[in-house]
Amino acid sequence: MTFVDAIIDDLSQPWPMASNGASWALIADQVMGGRSTGAMRREMIEGRQAITMQGEVSLENNGGFLQIALDLKPDASAMDASGWAGIEIDVYGNGESYNLHLRTADLTRPWQSYRQSFATSSRWHTAPLAFADFEAHRTNTPFNPGALRRIGIIAIGRSFRADISIGGLRFYA
Repeated sequence: MTFVDAIIDDLSQPWPMASNGASWALIADQVMGGRSTGAMRREMIEGRQAITMQGEVSLENNGGFLQIALDLKPDASAMDASGWAGIEIDVYGNGESYNLHLRTADLTRPWQSYRQSFATSSRWHTAPLAFADFEAHRTNTPFNPGALRRIGIIAIGRSFRADISIGGLRFYA
């Protein structure tokens, strides 16, 4: 595999398209009656192009999340990421903790995922998230990187002001 194969999004394409040909989407808990609100956009953060997600995460009405999500293939089919050890995310934020959620073709319910938390700070840094450290959420199906379908960056689980910027995502060996 080459470095080009590793790129999920280097922000080289017109917004909201990612390097892989799929488009970024903002999803709030309002799809289930929640009250969280937010916005997603592309902008310069500390001299670097970034995807930003900002908003208020609310626990009202059984809510509690904001998410920016990307299918790993434009047709939303699964891809084989089993040759990689995990995902690196270039991140800048407000000091809060966020989650990276992965979905595979093996999952059938929207609340199922594989999750890992990462921290943000007011300086750009790269967070490596090893596949081996993702935890299954509301599924007994083991994580299968050979059937990876979707990635989500999520502000979840508590009331807080979300403010996170992503400068790139890629697989790493």
